[in-house]
Amino acid sequence: MPEVGRFGLSICYDLWFPETTRQLTSQGVEVLLHPVLTGTTDREAELAIARATAAQFQCYVFDVNGLGAGGVGRSCVVDPTAMVLHQSAGQEDMFPIEVDLERVRRQRETGMMGLGQVLKSFRDRPVDFPVYDRSSGSDAYLHTLGILELPQRGSQAGLNGADPRTAIEGNGNNGTAEAPTPWPGKIASGR
Repeated sequence: MPEVGRFGLSICYDLWFPETTRQLTSQGVEVLLHPVLTGTTDREAELAIARATAAQFQCYVFDVNGLGAGGVGRSCVVDPTAMVLHQSAGQEDMFPIEVDLERVRRQRETGMMGLGQVLKSFRDRPVDFPVYDRSSGSDAYLHTLGILELPQRGSQAGLNGADPRTAIEGNGNNGTAEAPTPWPGKIASGR
């Protein structure tokens, strides 16, 4: 919105992948609009992801779930510190919310509550994460999970799977999985 702020759109399942929000906030998005139509049992997880997304990317999240034809409601608005400003129950409602975009900008500059400056830390990272390079082999474990398919009632999927450690051991790391150290030689609290 010219002369107001930057709004971004993340639709339904997109929010489960932080890379989509990272792309939007890297373009300056300050308010994330997230329409969903969830009538499944994972709504509680979605609400937790909405809060985590707001804190991780220092933005407002308007997580609006449909009601009735497929949705169970429970929409929420979360501020950049992960505080829920409004949470609907399972009924239709309207909720006027005032957002403070200067707060977003200030928090991105100085950190959440004077702490983690997440976007600047990501920008200044000295490494690129190998998991994003599909040819690196660092995602070998993910290939042991089988094909992506809709769950079926009575499915035996996942009950007799191979031990995923064998895929990791094949990478020469003796069954251990380690994330790359983003800041070699620095203490993690030095955000």
